[in-house]
Amino acid sequence: MDVTSWLLDGDPAIRWQTRRDLLHEPEQTWAAERASVEREGWGAALLDAQDADGTWGGSVWKPEDWDATDDTVLLLALLGAVPEGPRVAAALQRVRANVDWGEEWGHSPFFEGEVEPCINGRVLIAGAAFGSASERIVGLLLADQQDDGGWNCYTEDRTDPGSFHSTICALEGLVAYRDADGPTDVSASIARGHTYLLERGLMRRKSDGTVIDEDWLTFRFPTYWRYDVLRGLDHLRAAGVPADARVAEAVSLVEGKREADGRWRLEAAYPGRTPIAMEAVGEPSRWQTLRALRVLDWAASGPAL
Repeated sequence: MDVTSWLLDGDPAIRWQTRRDLLHEPEQTWAAERASVEREGWGAALLDAQDADGTWGGSVWKPEDWDATDDTVLLLALLGAVPEGPRVAAALQRVRANVDWGEEWGHSPFFEGEVEPCINGRVLIAGAAFGSASERIVGLLLADQQDDGGWNCYTEDRTDPGSFHSTICALEGLVAYRDADGPTDVSASIARGHTYLLERGLMRRKSDGTVIDEDWLTFRFPTYWRYDVLRGLDHLRAAGVPADARVAEAVSLVEGKREADGRWRLEAAYPGRTPIAMEAVGEPSRWQTLRALRVLDWAASGPAL
């Protein structure tokens, strides 16, 4: 089948990213489709789900569900909703005016985050996308980087090993901040984090080469705070890191999951309540197909793959 045409028949979030990332079209050809994210499909449904007090799911954060404010605002950013759109602007104003992290964190405003890098990194992604990038979060992420270059939400000792889950959240946030022209120089911290991922082939222990977690070989979207190999590869691509031999095994894993018709399926989903339903497990997935194809396109341009 014509996979590109199939992608272009999808949600506005898929259409504009397909034009940018696979067809490499200039912004003027996809800007209108990106602007329509707030009016059609998944983006419009997310905005419809906002509570009157500015939260989603009645909470800033939930431990076992994915319909709270933090995950929903991040998803809006991943869809590419633009802050200038009237619906998005109104929703963000309600968040800024009413949503904070609660008494435990001194009622820190939503876009100022709390203390854990796995949460703060994701808040920084959304903040950078929506004009509310927090210098406080940047400072915390820079200060909290482990000696091995990763991040870990569950340690206070820099010599403890990093966590892939925490690391990918922190890295995505810092790169989003960098790409939004944030004033603090975060390049050295980003480079150390990328080395952490690459030295481990995006999936293996540095000590003995074994796979750290077999679940990382199963691809889901949305990923929330969780790491998997496709998420790691798509981050390196978006961050502008050249593909080299250290990602070859991970890229081969992605290629091996391509179906005979050229598409990728949604292999699984994390349990828990979500604000909207996007794609069905086991069915061809536009999200996974788009992400996999742009990773393979990136890998094909690498110097040593």
